[in-house]
Amino acid sequence: MTGTETLKATGNAGPAENPVFSVRDLWKVFGPRADRIPGGEHAALPPAELRAATGCTAAVRDVSFDVRKGEVFVVMGLSGSGKSTLVRCLTRLIEPTSGTIAIDGEDVLAMDRSRLRELRRHRAAMVFQHFGLLPHRTVLDNVAYGLEIQGLSKSERRSKAAELVAKVGLDGLEDRRPSQLSGGQQQRVGLARALAVDPSVLLFDEPFSALDPLIRREMQDEVVRLHREEGRTMV
Repeated sequence: MTGTETLKATGNAGPAENPVFSVRDLWKVFGPRADRIPGGEHAALPPAELRAATGCTAAVRDVSFDVRKGEVFVVMGLSGSGKSTLVRCLTRLIEPTSGTIAIDGEDVLAMDRSRLRELRRHRAAMVFQHFGLLPHRTVLDNVAYGLEIQGLSKSERRSKAAELVAKVGLDGLEDRRPSQLSGGQQQRVGLARALAVDPSVLLFDEPFSALDPLIRREMQDEVVRLHREEGRTMV
């Protein structure tokens, strides 16, 4: 990350507990011959000078942190500072340039396609900034989508999806399409879809930034409530 960004973690995990995510010396550089930047002669240059000298942009610059079980880990920074890139690197939706990432001690960068699919389907679920709902599916079927990918039967996945729809306060809206929902309701569907696969970690990519202030506060309170009830790890 670049500029004036700050990493801040809050939570109640014990110091002796092994981290769920452990990130060390992580870089993501965009541009020609990006792999020469980390540890190279231009690594310490400010963003504008780095672009001028190399044609590259360092979106994530030498970041290290641990996220422990049950913790809410918050990455703070200005718009364009690399927050979205960082959270996508954790499950290799964006491939890091260098550094190490481990989940429960397993090397994420060494995972083959099969292990990456398992990671994204079962262990770490993403809640996206712009909802990412399937417009032709109902609320219930959007929430059940991850369970369908996992291979659950239709009755099983719809039953579990109905529980999650109720958990996020969307009772009675199961048969609506995304276009029939408010922004806050669509974001609740995205949250329920992520929770449905019962991940170890929930990854949030600024999921409330597109909402108006009142709905944003409501959704933030909803996430706090879910964390209080379930103790799920969140980044």
